[in-house]
Formats: sequence, C-alpha cells, structure tokens
Amino acid sequence: MARRAKRKPLNISLAAMGRWSLKGGRPVALLLLILMLVWRGADPGGFLEIGRAKVFDFYQQIHPRERPVDRPVTVVDIDEPSLAALGQWPWSRVVIAEMVANLFNAGAAVVAFDVVFAEPDRLSPSKLVESLDGLDAATLKRLRAMKSNDAVLADIFQQAGRVVLGQTVVAESVAGRERENMPATSIAALNGDPSAYLEQHSALLRNIPIIDEAAAGRGIFNVTPEPDGVVRRIPAAVKVADTIYPALSVEMLRVATGQPSIMLRMPKASEGIVGIKDIVIRPSVLKTDGKGRIFLYAARYDRQAYVSAKDIRDGTFDPAMVAGKLVIVGTSAAGLLDIRTTALDRQIPGVDVHAQIIETVLGDMQLSIPLDADFVEKMASIAAALLMIVLVPMIGARWTMMVFLGLVGAMAGWSWWQFVDARSLYDPVFPASAAGLLFVQLTYWGYASEEAQRRQVRTAFGRYLSPALVEKLAKDPSHLKLGGEMRDMTLLFCDVRGFTTISELFDAQGLTRFINRFLTPMTNVILDRYGTIDKYMGDCIMAFWNAPLDDDDHARHACEAALAMMETLGPLNDTLEAEAKQENRRHVPIKVGIGLNSGPVCVGNMGSDQRFDYSVLGDTVNLASRLEGQSKPYGVLIVIGDETRKRAPDYAAVELDLIKVKGKTEAVRIWSLLGRPDMVAQDWFGRYEAAHNAMLAAYRNQNWAEARARLAQAMELRGELSVEGFYELMEERIGEFEAHSPGADWDGVFTATSK
Repeated sequence: MARRAKRKPLNISLAAMGRWSLKGGRPVALLLLILMLVWRGADPGGFLEIGRAKVFDFYQQIHPRERPVDRPVTVVDIDEPSLAALGQWPWSRVVIAEMVANLFNAGAAVVAFDVVFAEPDRLSPSKLVESLDGLDAATLKRLRAMKSNDAVLADIFQQAGRVVLGQTVVAESVAGRERENMPATSIAALNGDPSAYLEQHSALLRNIPIIDEAAAGRGIFNVTPEPDGVVRRIPAAVKVADTIYPALSVEMLRVATGQPSIMLRMPKASEGIVGIKDIVIRPSVLKTDGKGRIFLYAARYDRQAYVSAKDIRDGTFDPAMVAGKLVIVGTSAAGLLDIRTTALDRQIPGVDVHAQIIETVLGDMQLSIPLDADFVEKMASIAAALLMIVLVPMIGARWTMMVFLGLVGAMAGWSWWQFVDARSLYDPVFPASAAGLLFVQLTYWGYASEEAQRRQVRTAFGRYLSPALVEKLAKDPSHLKLGGEMRDMTLLFCDVRGFTTISELFDAQGLTRFINRFLTPMTNVILDRYGTIDKYMGDCIMAFWNAPLDDDDHARHACEAALAMMETLGPLNDTLEAEAKQENRRHVPIKVGIGLNSGPVCVGNMGSDQRFDYSVLGDTVNLASRLEGQSKPYGVLIVIGDETRKRAPDYAAVELDLIKVKGKTEAVRIWSLLGRPDMVAQDWFGRYEAAHNAMLAAYRNQNWAEARARLAQAMELRGELSVEGFYELMEERIGEFEAHSPGADWDGVFTATSK
C-alpha cells in the first residue's frame, strides 16, 4: 500500500487573508468614485446641496456677521403697536403719504416698500361715497371731485423721486390687471443671455398704475426659503414671462446710486464656468451663484435698526435713524405673515432679509462660491478617495481611520479658513463623503472576506461544537485544542416535573413538538439575559453564566432568567391548554423546578482528541443540579445556593434550610428565590420575611410551639408566593420533632436522601 501523506497542521491567518482579499474591492471602489462624481453633477433630490447648506449654516452660527455700527438701512416697522394705533392694514394712502413725506423730510436716501399696493384705496372720497347713504347732491359732487388718496400718494412719490415699490410673483395673472407699456427697470446683459439661469415665473402682481408710474423703481420682494424652511439665498433677479425684474434690495441699490440700469454679467468662454457670474450696479458688484442668487451672510436679528411706523407717521422718531439711510417699510406683525428663518434666527421679519442683503453689499461682506470651487472640490474628492483605496488594503481599517479623520479635519479646517478669511464657500461635505463612503465600502469588503473565512470554520465544526465555541474558533482557530480554565460562574438547572405523565399524552412526534415548544421560550429567556446553554437532557436545561463571555453580574442575570422562566410558563400553559381543547385531549400544565448555584467552575473544551465539547465541571455544577432536585420536596419553584444569594443580595429570597445534599459531607444553606428587588421594598414582604425568619429561628432552637405560631403567621402574610409546600413540609417536621426530639446537640441540619 502506498504510504498516506502526512497531513499538514491547519495554520490560517484570517486577518492576513482578509487584507489580501481587500485588493479585490479596489475596482469596485474606483467604480463607486466615478458614480459619486456623476451624482455630484446631477445631485438628484438635492441631498448634497442640503448638506453643503447645513455646513455653511454652521459656519455662520460660529462666526456670524456683525451688524455695522452705522447701519445703512433702517426698517420702518408695521408692528403690533402701529396696527393698534392706526388700525388694521392696509392703511389709508394718505397715512402712507404722510409717512413718506416725513421720511424724506428727515433726509432718507431711498424709501422702499416691502408691500404691494395692489388695490385702490377704499378710503378715497370717490370710493367712500359709494358706501354712504343720505348725502345731498352737492356733497356727493364735492366728494367725487376730490383727489383720490392714491393720487395723493403718487404726488408724494413724484416729489420725492426716490421711492422703490415692491411687487410679487404669483402663479397666474389677475384678470383685468394686464396693461401695456408697464414701467420696468432697464436690465442689461453682458457676454450672453442670463434668462435661462434665472427663476422663472408666469405672472406678476403689481401696484395700481397711478402709484406704479410715480415710483423711481420696482423690485420683487419674494423671499423663497429652501426645502428645509431656511432662507439662505434670494434671487437678485427673476424672469416673469418675457421680462427680467430685479429684487427689491437690488433695485434700492440702483436707485440709491442713481444708475439707469442693472447689468447681469455672464462669464466669458475662457473662464470655464456656467451660469451667471455676478451683477453690477456701479460702483458695487453683487456676487451671486450661477442662478443669480445672492447669499445671505446672516447677522443676529437686531431691533435697533427698526422704527415703529406709528412714530414715523406721528413725527416722533429720531431723524438720525433716517438721515442718509436706505429705508424699507415692512412688517413684523405676526398677523401679516411675513416671518422667515435664517441660519441664526428661527423667526425674523422678512423685511430684515432685504436689509441684511443691502448691508452685506455695502459693507463688502458678501459670501460667494469662487470660480475654482467646483474644480477644487472635485480634486479634493478624488485625492481623498484614492488615498482610501490605497491605504485600507495596505495598513488596515484602524490606521486608515486615523488618516481619514485627519483628512476630514484638514478639509473642514481649510473650508472654515476660507469662509472666515475671504468669505468664500468651499464645500467640505462632498470630499469627506466620498472618502468616507469608500472607506466604509473597502472596510466592509474586508469584513465580508474575513466573514467568509469564518463561515468555513462554522461549516466545518458547527455540527460538533457549541455555537459559542464555534464563534470563538472562527475568530481564532488556535483555540481548537483541549483544555480549560477556572472561572467564577453561576449554573442553572431546570427540569419539568411530572414529565412522565405528560409524555403519556403524546406519540413520539407529538412529544417532540411539545418539548420543543417548551425548550424554545425557556432558551430565549436564558439567552436574552446573557446566559449560555450548555446542553439539553430530555426535558432538562443546563445553562451557565460568565463563559465564554465575561459577565460581572452573572448571579443577578441568572436570578433574573429564573424568574422570567417562571413568568413565561403562564402564557405557554394557556396556549397549550387552548390547543388541547381544540384537539379534544387532556391537558397537563407544565411545572418546573429550577436550581441555581454560584462558585468556581472549570470551563473549557472537554472530551477526547477526536470529539470534545465546551462544558463545565466541578462541585459547583453538581450542587446546582442537587438544588434543582430539592425544589420538589421543599415545595418551592426556585432553589438557590448561598453563594448565589451573596452575589445577588438585593433579590427577594428567604432561607429554606441547612441541608446536606446527597454526595456532600458538609451542610449548605439554601434559599428560595421569590422575586425581584422591587418586591423587597414592599411593606408586606418585610413583614412576611420577618415572620419567616422568626419561624426558622424557633425551629432551630427547638421551640416548636413558637415555630408553629410563626409558621401560621408566615402562611398568612405570604400573599401569592408559591411557598405553601415548604410550610407544609416544615409543619410535618415540627410534628415529628415534637413526637421524637432531635436531641440537645441537634445542629438544625437536614440530610437529604434523594437527589
């Protein structure tokens, strides 16, 4: 016969194999990087845009724009006191005219309205007579001949010469409002047509013609928040039908500087960018994004820039608040629904957004996205991603994580520095996301490769070894050897009482299903409380705590499991009883006894070189089994050893006896576990425990009459505790000892004759 080749010892390095297999994940990582760059260009759903916006919000929250000491803008506020003093909005145009006259008399540079006068004044004399009855013909004639309030306001506008009216975009034009040759601001375009990049709207709600034609300018006051409700940008211009209209703040700057037009500047072909470059109102240049939107560099809401409208009307305001200022008439009244959210404030008047835009332009504090931002962000993304592709397989996930965190910190720091130093917005989110996604993908690829190796170990040994040991071997095959260790552990034995009677109700298949119905919930209770199932022995369960995983609270977890097992029996028996009725057979409820014991145990791989099991050995194990056996003669559900009681002293338990179990030469103190720590805190339990302990003391002092009295008291105080069997046993013992004294040298120890 040919000699069989000598088998080489198994020597597997799962970590090394996992790192090598990571190289297979590099092509996937490169493909993922390409897809991310494509996604960046499309940004479906705007997720990247939202992420960038949140980062820039955070920057502003840390480093908000400071309001200038000499504020260039003053807000005339239609506030709650003004509404209380002057009546509900809209006010008479005569009142508005008085306010405008007072503002220009105080030296206002420009007065703008963040409201629209879309309807004729209902308080004009010619309108008022229509609602009055009983007027004589002469009075009617005089009233109808008087100048309308709208004409009064238009005259003030023409005299002032620097009034900017607000107007708003709407979904559709109002019938009868369209007219030809409507006044509009001159918009010039340089290097191309910007129309395709601007916000598109179908209709415009304008002021009534007499007022509209008297103004020096008109601007859109719509402030559109982003999907999360925060105002971050406002359109510097929008396209309505075929005409481009400037924003209210932009138009105010044009009128204030006396410029005849506004220039929307497109980039030159050599600049390599798409969209609108900026907007020019000499001498200012308004920095915008590609869609002609101005970034709001937010400052804290400050009422010092506000003057109440009633004070303007009454002439009781400080002229210094108006002289040389750009004035916007707006509202902070909650009922007029012009409240906005910025990166710094949850609620500010919408008019404040226009004021802040003007402040950023005049104070040279504009935020902008630099022309090279897209290129820089893409290059940073590619570089960071390639670094992950190289390093994760080479040095492993742990060290690459440190590199990744350093990269993210560097990109965020550089982005922050550009924001503070140059008010330039470079996005750190996408480069960090690209590097992070590839790090996760490559790390997962390595984990999946190592898990494949572990599955090989599980497949090879899963039929012979316990699941806990299989997992331990999968992590480190060097444990595949005989041997054990001493550990402090808690053991549990659970056995079904009267199982023979139950088994007579079923055939072989039915009994198998029945026992599985019992073992499954009991096992789940143990596993959920960090226990390990050692083995099943028919209807008996053996489990332990504090191996193979460390568990400092092993005794308490075992006590909790034992109590939960008893609680689980109730619903299980109800279900089995209902099934028995449906099948027209007798039902015998399941009753179990449980024993717990703690102490030193030898735990490890037990057996031979060919076949072994992960199990436990030792006197602590044997005693736990004996304690389970004593639950029946003592008439209680759960018996625990003295060491378990010491490790879980807060649980409700009462001492049962000093007993020499079979196979032991020394007596052990045993207890009945009754409930959780909350039971101990209840008054009735304290009274019951005192009576029980007094009964035991009288019993051991051979004071039988006192023992009987205390026993009766304990029985009365026990409530729903299942200990009546124990007291029946003690009553029998007391009767026997009364008839046959145990002698003066009796030490109170009972010697068990059965397991």
